Amino acid sequence: MKFLFVVTGSYVNMYASAPLATAVRNAGHEVILATTNEPMMDAAREMGIPAISMMSETIRSFLPADPSDDEERDTGHGLARMAVQGLESLLEITAGWRPDVVVGSAVSYMAGLLATRLGVPYVRYVEYLRIPLAGIDSGAEEGLLPELRRMGLTGLPEPAMYIDVCPPSLRRTPAPPAQQRMRFLPKTPQRALEPWMFTRPKGRRRVLITSGTHFRMLTPDAMRHLVDQLVLTGAEVLIAAPKKTAEELGDQLGDVRIGWLPLDVVIPTCDLVVHHCGATTGMTMMSAGVPQLIVPAPNPHNRAIAEAVSGFGAAIVMLPEELAKEENPAEAIAAGCREILADPRYTERAQALGNEMAALPAPAEVVRELETLVG
Repeated sequence: MKFLFVVTGSYVNMYASAPLATAVRNAGHEVILATTNEPMMDAAREMGIPAISMMSETIRSFLPADPSDDEERDTGHGLARMAVQGLESLLEITAGWRPDVVVGSAVSYMAGLLATRLGVPYVRYVEYLRIPLAGIDSGAEEGLLPELRRMGLTGLPEPAMYIDVCPPSLRRTPAPPAQQRMRFLPKTPQRALEPWMFTRPKGRRRVLITSGTHFRMLTPDAMRHLVDQLVLTGAEVLIAAPKKTAEELGDQLGDVRIGWLPLDVVIPTCDLVVHHCGATTGMTMMSAGVPQLIVPAPNPHNRAIAEAVSGFGAAIVMLPEELAKEENPAEAIAAGCREILADPRYTERAQALGNEMAALPAPAEVVRELETLVG
């Protein structure tokens, strides 16, 4: 069988889609992954998945530069414009390679349009939790209304299967029809491993700090203070950072391991992670069953994920605007870290969440369900 994966967003969406696409290939099927911009091709090559870039513009060029108060609806309108343009590219791609199934990431609306045009099953893959789909779907449906009418549809195409990696305990809306739960498997960039990466330090706690590639939680001085406070507790400190940040901070932080780390390998060895709650980062922490201190990046999705995890009892959340009011923001974060390390309930709740995610069907099991969609 032939499976076309359509992934909209950034490289993190590519990483989230990779486990399922890889499982489909490992089951003996043909896979092509269509991305919405050229930079995502690097991530596809890293994952070893055959891929094609179908658009020259990046996703940001389709989103409103100055969104209104109804940001989700505006985002949906932008994604609708992307879907119309992307559909033409997808039709050219599939003219000579007709898929049996089209799998689209959560906001890849062109995937549903393509599957409808081709008359093949459409699968919607929601790769993270708490994506505000209701508002985005509404805006996309408005923007796509002329195209939908031409296809004889009154609304967005309904998926034959709705794959969702959200842990049941964190779901805030009723399960949609045709839902198929799936276990989230972390897929992150790798580097040559060293034994310390996959083994716990003897007699010490381990704390990982990561602020992502695009959002830095703390200034260098504040980071140094936080590290010093964590070291005073007896913890070993790791900092996951891109090369440029590692070079800026490396000489200032003393005996700290800093650099690009394979998070899926390192996180299970940690007792606490301090992070910004990017979608991939947050899901990786949850799947590893590690408690978290979250300083969420200033966007609704990151905050929604942070609220879900803290509401479950597996994290403490500190909002950037609240930290800005503190005389010493780094000390406030350090105090939160000490609380988590001293109270075993955070670890217990984090492990309960990780166990819940581990019990969901693995991608290989979901592939068998996908195969049934084609008679």
